[in-house]
Amino acid sequence: MRTEQARDRSYFCRKALLGLAYIATGTISLLLAANPVRTNAQAAAPPAAPAAAAQPSTPASATDLAGIWQGTLPQPPPKGTRLVVKITKGSDGAYKGALYNADQGSPPLTFTTVTVQGADVKMVSTNVTITGKMSADGKTIDASFGAGGPNSMPISLARTLPDAAWPIPEPLKPMAADANPSFEVATIKPNNSGATQMQALVIRGRNFMTRASSVQDLLSFAYNVQSKQIVNGPPWIGSDRFDIDAVPDAEGVPSSQQIRVMIQKLLADRFKLTFHHEQREMEAYVLEVGKSGPKMTVNESKGQLPGLGFGPGQGGITLRAMNANMGDLTGFLQVLVLDRPVVDRTGLTARYDIKCTFTPDDSQFNGHPPRMPGAAGADGAAPADAAAAPSLYEAFQEQLGLKLTAEKTQVDVIVIDHVEKPSPN
Repeated sequence: MRTEQARDRSYFCRKALLGLAYIATGTISLLLAANPVRTNAQAAAPPAAPAAAAQPSTPASATDLAGIWQGTLPQPPPKGTRLVVKITKGSDGAYKGALYNADQGSPPLTFTTVTVQGADVKMVSTNVTITGKMSADGKTIDASFGAGGPNSMPISLARTLPDAAWPIPEPLKPMAADANPSFEVATIKPNNSGATQMQALVIRGRNFMTRASSVQDLLSFAYNVQSKQIVNGPPWIGSDRFDIDAVPDAEGVPSSQQIRVMIQKLLADRFKLTFHHEQREMEAYVLEVGKSGPKMTVNESKGQLPGLGFGPGQGGITLRAMNANMGDLTGFLQVLVLDRPVVDRTGLTARYDIKCTFTPDDSQFNGHPPRMPGAAGADGAAPADAAAAPSLYEAFQEQLGLKLTAEKTQVDVIVIDHVEKPSPN
């Protein structure tokens, strides 16, 4: 049983890493995805002192949470990720807080609730929860970061004076909206790890990186199609995998569409890809707004890139998204979850923060749905009385106000005329 659970969790982690524009590397990606690199000026600055070296401020009491807290998550290796938590206390005694990434210029993540009960501390946002215990002297919090269960990570937060806190980088500027970028430099190497699925596709600041991507994966993202919409290609476009590192020829952080354009040009230049489009009728899912209207929160960050991923949920798994439009959501569903194309007929144009908990069926996740704990505790176990979450279709209707319907419809199909394996470099 332990081996089987470990395999399921390993599969889940591999699937969660399939990011596309979604930059989905698990729960943490929703916070860290936007700009995970520093500017040149920031990189040249001397490294900040670790949290433990900062002199803690003196709280009003040992259980007063107000102030600045900082600590380092253990990943990504080798240096981890430095996080800063800023907590304020209102005249009514209620706490408010925000979470910053000291290694990025991404917008802060606001906590919807911040509570202290004795030594127990809990900070909750739409996508991330920090739970832990404050030390008796009120100087440290030993906590877990994430959505609970096996995907949570340990973090030790130290109370810190403002002048000793890690500086928060300024957000990197977006690429000009009218830019038509290409990859100025692109390194492509065969991936011989044995991976059978793409492990990551992310944009970190200006740097593009993908691991264990097939040509089919790249085509799916670049043209927002599902694998069934790619026909007439040789078998190796789905089996051979590549690692790609590239830098755009334009300044600024690219949008999702600009990333797609660069990958399209890369496929034509380095893989000698040529193809034509056809319209064909096939089984698909249609996404529409339900009768009660959308129930999602509009994201006001004005960021260019979304973040989507999965984590454990009450009786199932939870799809979490930040700053995602309907194209991001349908692309994520058709590549990662569903077995056919997803057509967006919602007419919605805003970007949303989304949280939806459902129980997957055997037709989803390529026939291998991840078995996640329900209301996961510290050990990842679900309580015996945890009720099963609704199906994906019911959950979309009830929790998001969206309707997913299966029907035959005309969809765009990419018919490959020519493609070559690239020369490694």
